[in-house]
Amino acid sequence: MAVMVRKVSILERQVLDFLGYQWAPILTNFIHVIVVILGLFGTIQFRPRYVTGYAAWLVAWMTWNVFIICFYLEVGDLSKDTDLVLTFNLSMHRSWWMENGPGCKVTPITPPPSWAPEDHRYISISGCLLDFQYIEVAHSSLQILLALLGFIYACYVVKLISEEEDSFDFIGGFDSYGYQGPQKTSHLQLQPMYMSK
Repeated sequence: MAVMVRKVSILERQVLDFLGYQWAPILTNFIHVIVVILGLFGTIQFRPRYVTGYAAWLVAWMTWNVFIICFYLEVGDLSKDTDLVLTFNLSMHRSWWMENGPGCKVTPITPPPSWAPEDHRYISISGCLLDFQYIEVAHSSLQILLALLGFIYACYVVKLISEEEDSFDFIGGFDSYGYQGPQKTSHLQLQPMYMSK
């Protein structure tokens, strides 16, 4: 159930970042989807390295989401109005929630100001029940919570896999007090055999 919630949550976030043309989150979300798939594969196939890699990625993923929270809450010198950080300065797009948040009314401003790019519309947004930055913070907070649960689960799976590998004892294993194979009871002694050419 938690895996399904995680998949739906990240796919929803990926779609909304695509709609906002925010390239850094799109790239990070894409990497996250791939690592989640590898983590699931590692869990199913009992590959502790994949699950450990997944756990390490979750630490980076939580760090990224803390950065997103700080970015939208404008902690320190960060500003949510900066194009460079999330769009790599390739576009003037913002969060999809800026125009499509709950209760938001978008009004185009005509004529647009002279400084506005020709391929963009100039709008006024009003009446939002919840500002877009708080929706983005809520999304990132949910991702941090899911990543924390995933990290705990990954550590548990790695522990189980390594315990299973340690407890495995095939016949004639490494322990000296375990099973001893049958000893030769033959009275015949083997002698080397020489063949002539």
